[in-house]
Amino acid sequence: MINLNLIKKLNNISAEIRKDIVCQSVKHGGHIASSLSCTDILVALYFGNYFKYDASNPEWPERDRFVLSKGHAEILLYVLLVKTGFIDQSLLDTQYRRNDCILGGHPDKDIPGVEITSGALGHGIGIATGMAHALKMSNSKQRVFSLLGDAECTEGSVWESLMYAAKHNLSNLVCIVDHNKIGSIDFIKNMPSIGILEKKISAFGWEVVSIDGHSHKNILETYKFVTNSTDQRPKMIIANTIKGKGISFMENDPIWHAKQLNEEELIKIAYKELAIEHGK
Repeated sequence: MINLNLIKKLNNISAEIRKDIVCQSVKHGGHIASSLSCTDILVALYFGNYFKYDASNPEWPERDRFVLSKGHAEILLYVLLVKTGFIDQSLLDTQYRRNDCILGGHPDKDIPGVEITSGALGHGIGIATGMAHALKMSNSKQRVFSLLGDAECTEGSVWESLMYAAKHNLSNLVCIVDHNKIGSIDFIKNMPSIGILEKKISAFGWEVVSIDGHSHKNILETYKFVTNSTDQRPKMIIANTIKGKGISFMENDPIWHAKQLNEEELIKIAYKELAIEHGK
């Protein structure tokens, strides 16, 4: 049974994080729609008690690892790192996509709480697989979580990693596909077909679960299931989401992949829909 108070807490955190994502993106650009689609997935991971970390000691050996393979959800990750205490709000306010650009358009491993430099699609899952294998070989109990985009799954390196992880029974590897049906500036149906992900990835030897990626109850139940599973196969969560979630004109519109929200009338609509005080 998932605690209803926890679900309420996570819903509130997601709402606050979406506000922060939009406010930062209005000022400095960034991949706003891509971050909004996977907000609930990562809020549940970082605040749902299934992911071990110590913000005061980012290199804590007993930590679980998180790899953001879809590095273009950078502003979501940065806001999460502020909320969890890895970095200060002042760093986000002064260094996101400006000045020394410590917080760039894709995350860098030198940022506290960031495991790898990502952005080149198809690489993150391979690195996560290597981490999981190394942890297994050293008999460590830690898990590796990785978030991919669905269009990213057109990369051949993703499928090589899937085969490798299955061959080595990396049950400590949990990957999540943000299945928002859009890649960059087009729908994935117009790209080389990735087929039905659940069936295809299962055929590659993974334990696969498909969920509503905006339901904290569903997400938490799935994290509980995969972390308690005795199945020795690696785990894959297909999270069905909406790109641009929370802003009506942005939802399911490919144009907002990297387009800055800078038109005053649209900003007003977004702020109203997310209950943001104008001028925040």
